[in-house]
Amino acid sequence: MAALGWLTPRRRSATARSVLAGEASAEAARKSSQEATATAVSDVEPEFPVLGDEQAAAFFDLDNTVMQGAALFHFGRGLYKRKFFETRDLARFAWQQAWFRLAGVEDPEHMQDARDSALSIVKGHRVAELTSIGEEIYDEYMAERIWPGTRALAQAHLDAGQKVWLVTAAPVEIAQVISRRLGLTGALGTVAESVDGVYTGKLVGEPLHGPAKAEAVRALAAAEGLDLSRCAAYSDSHNDIPMLSLVGHPYAINPDTKLRKHARKLDWRLRDYRTGRKAAKVGIPAAAGVGAVAGGTAAAIAMHRRRR
Repeated sequence: MAALGWLTPRRRSATARSVLAGEASAEAARKSSQEATATAVSDVEPEFPVLGDEQAAAFFDLDNTVMQGAALFHFGRGLYKRKFFETRDLARFAWQQAWFRLAGVEDPEHMQDARDSALSIVKGHRVAELTSIGEEIYDEYMAERIWPGTRALAQAHLDAGQKVWLVTAAPVEIAQVISRRLGLTGALGTVAESVDGVYTGKLVGEPLHGPAKAEAVRALAAAEGLDLSRCAAYSDSHNDIPMLSLVGHPYAINPDTKLRKHARKLDWRLRDYRTGRKAAKVGIPAAAGVGAVAGGTAAAIAMHRRRR
């Protein structure tokens, strides 16, 4: 058996060189592990919204962002059910909605005609009446059309201690009903002039659409002491690019084609909660005109003179 002694491993004491080799190997392994962890952390989006950031807030467009379709169309259905206007009025409203959806462009003359017609109908009606009816119509037609995904985004901001506003071209009274029912902070919307609670038939300024939305957000941020670079905005429409461009965290939600291209170019975050045929149906260039006409055709439906 002694002849096989050469097969038995010999125990040798570690030399200085072997100790150095071992320490170097351990150090390399430790650094590699740290670098891998750092890389993994950098791949994860930073926490957003930031908890407790009181200088941050969120601004959400309404139609096709928070709610499927146009809020004013659903509101119009409710008023038609209550016999606020006749079938021919509903048909006119539907045609104007379709024109704006399919055209995807805004004809100033067309919008002005619709707006003037609407304001003449608004005149003389009480604000409180439409607000009260709006509460009922929300339950009938709107509640089931809120996008759960967008609602969760808004709730995340609320849970972080931030204020959340709707920003829409719809009449502010309707926007406030929806905001209140969703538990949001408030709403920015088109303001129709009223005196002693009665509509005068005039707008205050212009419909809250496109650049006007951005100006409203800018004014609110100044009044609230917000840092827009820390705020977020959400919309489905390229018409809201001015508003989205104001904030440090723009989101394209269920975006139309133009907004999707713009968002990808600027590396904005995108979320799409539509699926299958519903996505195709809702994805028509939506509210290009619905927003622009907020004080117009849509307001006509929202505030049509009750037939007596």
